Amino acid sequence: MKTITLSHGSGGRLMYDLIKDLFLKDLKNPILDKLGDAAVIAPGARKLAYTTDSFVVKPLFFPGGDIGKLSICGTVNDLAVSGAMPRYLSCAMIVEDGFSYADLEKITLSIKDTCRTADVNIVAGDFKVVEKGSIDGIFINTSGIGEIFKDSGIDISRVKPGDKVIVSGTIGDHAASILLAREELKFKARIKSDCSPLNGLVSSIICRDIKFMRDPTRGGLATTLNEISMASGYDISIEESRIPVKKTVRALCEILGFDPLYMANEGKLIAIVSGSSAGAILSKMRRHPLAKDAAIIGEIKKDRDKKVYIKTRSGGSRILDMITGEQLPRIC
Repeated sequence: MKTITLSHGSGGRLMYDLIKDLFLKDLKNPILDKLGDAAVIAPGARKLAYTTDSFVVKPLFFPGGDIGKLSICGTVNDLAVSGAMPRYLSCAMIVEDGFSYADLEKITLSIKDTCRTADVNIVAGDFKVVEKGSIDGIFINTSGIGEIFKDSGIDISRVKPGDKVIVSGTIGDHAASILLAREELKFKARIKSDCSPLNGLVSSIICRDIKFMRDPTRGGLATTLNEISMASGYDISIEESRIPVKKTVRALCEILGFDPLYMANEGKLIAIVSGSSAGAILSKMRRHPLAKDAAIIGEIKKDRDKKVYIKTRSGGSRILDMITGEQLPRIC
């Protein structure tokens, strides 16, 4: 008898197969079939983007953020990388009986502050309380609507060989922060989550030469690149030496046997851009506070095996697969 496991929520191969073999099979339609971070719809003169996400992070509070901040950033970022300026959000909370009022107030104030930073408003919501033990403290669902930028050309069908792959900064910060907060490890360096709203960054760089964007959350950089490769039909080649990773995150991963390429991020984006404009876009990106460590890490190849290859620091090359299981559950 088949059952759902934590690995089905990892953002990796098992989750991809579940979505394809169950949800897409039964809920199939032209908009859902694109499997974007947000659905682009055109009910009137302006195109809109719509997205929804649920947050079950553990612990609820961590260096650099909390479940409230994370819930706003997650939805704002899904809209932003879809080429949209976030406008309106809904927020629904499911809270366990006995949950601390002080913690709920702290989470609400964090939501307020993050909405102010991202210049969005909560315009609808819901609140439910369930029996003690039914959930772990509090779960939050947020949905969002945004307006597609006039200069946006975000469409996976525009990706072509020769396009460059840009990552907006150091990878793995969020998952490393959660890991340290959860396990209470005696690690000298303090690692903060990169949890941040990306709409300001996107609005500063958006142009037709940016062909596609994704935020590498669950499954990290490696899994997100595999999703882009499968959706575009082209191979992707990246260079390990060009991928920005904080020394503290790399050290933690080496100690615990994790791979930063598969570690979640909550304040980074991957952009596929025209090769001729990559340098200019990178320069503009680096001028934003959230992308000072941005780097061109690879390019789209003409081969159509739908695989991601990484050139290692030692000069070799290997296939970078999509993660299968779960490195670290409940990171968002």
